[in-house]
Amino acid sequence: MVRDNTGRAGTRKTMSVQNRGAHSARKQAIRRKAQRRHSHFYDTRAHWSFSRNASAEPLSWSRERWILAGTAFLLVILSALVIPAWAGAMKKESVIAAAPTIHAVVPLAVPKIDPTSVKPIVPVEEWQSVQVQPGQTLADIFLAQGLSMTDLQRVIDGAGGSKAFHRINPGQEFQFLIGGDHVLKGVRFDQDEASIATLRLDGASPQLTVQKRDVQRREHIAHGEIDSSLFGAASKAGMSNAMVLKLADVFKYDIDFVQDLRVGDSFTVVYDDVYSDGAFLREGDIVAAEFVNQGKRYTAYRFKNSDGKVGYFSEEGRPLAGSFLRIPVDFTRISSQFSAGRMHPILGKMRAHKGVDYAAPSGTPIHAAGDGVVKFRGWMNGYGNFVVIQHNATISTAYGHMSRFANLRVGQRVSQGSTIGYVGMTGLATGPHLHYEFRVNNVQRDPQTVTLPKPEPLPAAQLAKFRKEVVGPQLARLKQVDSNVKLARVDTGTSGND
Repeated sequence: MVRDNTGRAGTRKTMSVQNRGAHSARKQAIRRKAQRRHSHFYDTRAHWSFSRNASAEPLSWSRERWILAGTAFLLVILSALVIPAWAGAMKKESVIAAAPTIHAVVPLAVPKIDPTSVKPIVPVEEWQSVQVQPGQTLADIFLAQGLSMTDLQRVIDGAGGSKAFHRINPGQEFQFLIGGDHVLKGVRFDQDEASIATLRLDGASPQLTVQKRDVQRREHIAHGEIDSSLFGAASKAGMSNAMVLKLADVFKYDIDFVQDLRVGDSFTVVYDDVYSDGAFLREGDIVAAEFVNQGKRYTAYRFKNSDGKVGYFSEEGRPLAGSFLRIPVDFTRISSQFSAGRMHPILGKMRAHKGVDYAAPSGTPIHAAGDGVVKFRGWMNGYGNFVVIQHNATISTAYGHMSRFANLRVGQRVSQGSTIGYVGMTGLATGPHLHYEFRVNNVQRDPQTVTLPKPEPLPAAQLAKFRKEVVGPQLARLKQVDSNVKLARVDTGTSGND
């Protein structure tokens, strides 16, 4: 059988033509569909043509053509400017990086040094600091450093008349320079508040040098109102217990701080602290103070009068210290009152007792009741060791039964409060006590009830200076504090009676 291949080939060719026709029809259908969907786009761009056979129409560029042309032109200009500049900068950097570093050597003239002008290096000396503890003596301190009493005597002799070694206090500081062979080479100590002394013992003879120190007084102002105790109110105001005791001592002649204080009493104090070379040294003094006790106002101002004596005065210039101490000794009890007749404990018969006996331990210091001159110092029958001080033309005081006298002589002037002797039981006495007499025109009066004279105010010239230099500025400060306290009460809605 002969196959008709020619017929099959014709059939395949006919089917291929039909497929191409169908494919073309589908493409035209898709194109017409896209044109209908995006008819707006094609309508606006129907005049675009890249055909060489397009009809010649006048050249008319739309806005889109101008934008495209401008953008292309701008890109060309920027490329022409930026690329050469960048290439040049890269070339310079590569040239600089490749350039070698050039070091120049400049000769300098070395100055000549005079060997004699060069100071030798001084080795650092190690001073050992020691602080005096309560109950310690100089001997204890030297022995603790491994030094001998011979060393102590050398130091005392080398320091001459310095008081630093005659009376030491807890907290006081000494510095020692001790060599490797444990030989004392030097001692450094405070000669006084304003100077520090160095005693060198490593030379042919002791050498004492004194260096001045920068001493400053820094003032503080404190105000308080008593709600339970003076110490509690003062502590709230920032005052130390020591400063409270000083405040009580200033006003002790006017206020009994044991019985007279009341809730609501107030105080304002201007006081200072002492600093040496910037370091706290000690508490200073009360400069000015105001105390309101049971509604009555008391003032005190510190002032040095013409004879160099420092005291406290009221605003009127009258000394706060009484002319006389009512009691010139710290006693434990009154063993015998002033009386016109009593049974003498030793003689066993009635006898007038023209003074007051204050019992106290033996050795308790006895103080001068007021300023005056020593009229008698010695042994008096019955009185034992006896001292009489004449205060003015009419008043004198007498002190008996002393164990010993202080450094005192007849004719010597003494100040109120200075130590004149010590409690004992010499003469006719059964126990240690002070027999104290107050005499007016040489007649004994009861020291506990006699009217004591008021102290004399400052003379006119000193009074004017006192008011101008002390009262004026300090009174202004006290009033300012008082105003601030009143304003604070108003702001908080409280009053002094709350």
